[in-house]
Amino acid sequence: MNFLFVCAVGLAAGTISGIVGTGSSIMLVPVLVYEFGPKEAVPIMAVAAVMANLSRVLAWWREVDWRACAAYTIPGIPAAALGARTLLVLPSRAVDIAIGLFLMAMVPARHWLARHQLTISLWHLAIGGAIIGYLTGIVVSTGPLSVPLFLFYGLTKGAFLATEAASSLGVFLSKSATFQRFGALDAAVALKGLIAGASLMSGAFIAKRFVLKLDPDLFRRIMDGIMIAAGLSMLWNAAYAS
Repeated sequence: MNFLFVCAVGLAAGTISGIVGTGSSIMLVPVLVYEFGPKEAVPIMAVAAVMANLSRVLAWWREVDWRACAAYTIPGIPAAALGARTLLVLPSRAVDIAIGLFLMAMVPARHWLARHQLTISLWHLAIGGAIIGYLTGIVVSTGPLSVPLFLFYGLTKGAFLATEAASSLGVFLSKSATFQRFGALDAAVALKGLIAGASLMSGAFIAKRFVLKLDPDLFRRIMDGIMIAAGLSMLWNAAYAS
């Protein structure tokens, strides 16, 4: 019954994140913590996130911007490994607060950039990949951080979902490998991650039909709502942890 509950929430989370590009961790992690405890929830979610991002890449393969992916991933992979190692000794409450405030600030920032027709370059993606990769190693989810980054680069809908997922895939593989190296990801934890990840993968393919019908402006408004909700969620988690 525990796994059925996790899979049901995972399917819903995979569908939603398949539409907007993020949110699966925010929905699924509280369930994983409840069912398996906080110690196992982070490595379980790391494995599940690998599968979730892989499914979005497969669903939108032809729309991946590989130059943007490389710019983000090359610095992001070693940064994620360093962050995952830091997680073992560093409390994440202050990081949650900083990320929550950052996410909400990104909504007016995105609109300001759009009004002034400003976009970011591959170099900005590389810097963002290093910073977000490191934070991804420390906290459960920084998916909403990469959302404004790729939106500012000019991607939308399928191209955004595919490129963000392909970029995050390497980062989460690095995080998972680091957990395995330091004994936080044994066979039992990996199996739980695979089960949760399978439900997320199914949701991503369900979501594709909805994304194809979305107007780009509506898509961006949905992303604004997701970033505000994610920011508030991280602030709530930090307050609850206190």
